[in-house]
Formats: sequence, C-alpha cells, structure tokens
Amino acid sequence: MKRAAIDTFFARLAALNPQPTTELEFATPYQLLVAVVLSAQATDKSVNLATRRLFRLAATPAQMAQRTEAEIAECIRSIGLYRNKAKHVRALSCQLLERHGGEVPHNRAALEALPGVGRKTATVILNTVFGEPVIAVDTHIFRLANRTGLAPGKDVAAVEQALMRRVPKPYRQHAHHWLILHGRYFCTARRPKCADCVVFDCCGWPEKETRPHV
Repeated sequence: MKRAAIDTFFARLAALNPQPTTELEFATPYQLLVAVVLSAQATDKSVNLATRRLFRLAATPAQMAQRTEAEIAECIRSIGLYRNKAKHVRALSCQLLERHGGEVPHNRAALEALPGVGRKTATVILNTVFGEPVIAVDTHIFRLANRTGLAPGKDVAAVEQALMRRVPKPYRQHAHHWLILHGRYFCTARRPKCADCVVFDCCGWPEKETRPHV
C-alpha cells in the first residue's frame, strides 16, 4: 500500500469513528488489565460476560488478592483456559499490591513482568490507559495488515514494527482500535465484506471482491 493510500485509509476510518476505543467493559485501568488478560483466545463478548460476574466478586487488586483461584475460576469458567487465567489474575493482583501500590504501572517492562501479561497486553494498556501512540497486533490486525498490504510481516513483531513505520503520526494514537474494529467487522477471516468496505479502493488484496454494480 502506497503512502497516499495509507493516508486515505486512515482518514476514512477516522471520519467514521473519530474516538474509537476497546469493546471490553471496564471501569478502571486494573479492570481493563484483567479483561485483556482474559481475552486471550476469547471474544470480547465472552470476556464481558465473565468480567461482569468477576468484578462483582472483586473489583480491585486488594479484593482479588483475597479471593482463591477457585473462586475466580468459577466466575470466568465460560471462557477458554479459565483455570490458568484465574491463576494469572490472582497473581498479577498480588504483584500489583506488592510492587506498585495496587496501581497499574505506566511502564512496559513492569507490565510485562506481571503474570499473564505479554507484549500485546502491555501495549493495549499503554495505548488505551496511558494514551501512548503504540499499536498492539492481534489476529485481526495481523490478518488485515498482511491482506491489504498496509504493513506486511511474517510474524506479529514484524507487523508491529511495520505499522509503527507506516501509520502516519496523526493516526497512530487510535490506529490500534481502528484496525481491530475493521478486521473484526469488515476484513474478516472468512468472507470479508469487501462490498461494504470504506477503504476498498485503498486495499491491495488481489483476491478482494469487485464492487457490486449500482
């Protein structure tokens, strides 16, 4: 995708949704951190259903640390890998209390040191909570970046690096959410909705569907 097409691509997404945000439900940075940890290999919809139950049980690191893994697991058993995720949620809550005064740290290394938190989760927190112009690459973004020619890469790290080079600075703050939402609802893995795509003409995918005749 050429520079002019990239500019048009993001200008159109921005016009449609000037202030995009995550579809995960949360009231505090801590709750978003927990939700993102739970979202691995799970849909946002399923995570929201689980966290509504979980946050009624414990909404803060201090409250979560007082719960057992079994109690946490019971609240989130509807999502995949729930036992391991329950272990991580309790452990990261304890670590937040022990090392960060119960607050979510504004520091990548400190975030990635938390149980269950990898680079993608840390990047989501840095972007959504702290407003850093960074881009977390999930399966939707990886697929879209390669399919459209926006930022091709063989792995997640390569795509992230390419996006940070290619996404214009004025759009970098919200690029993460624009790309996830477009990948989730339009540039889907199976049968992408090319006919309804606002960036159809920017896309370099050779297999994209032709526009229907009007």
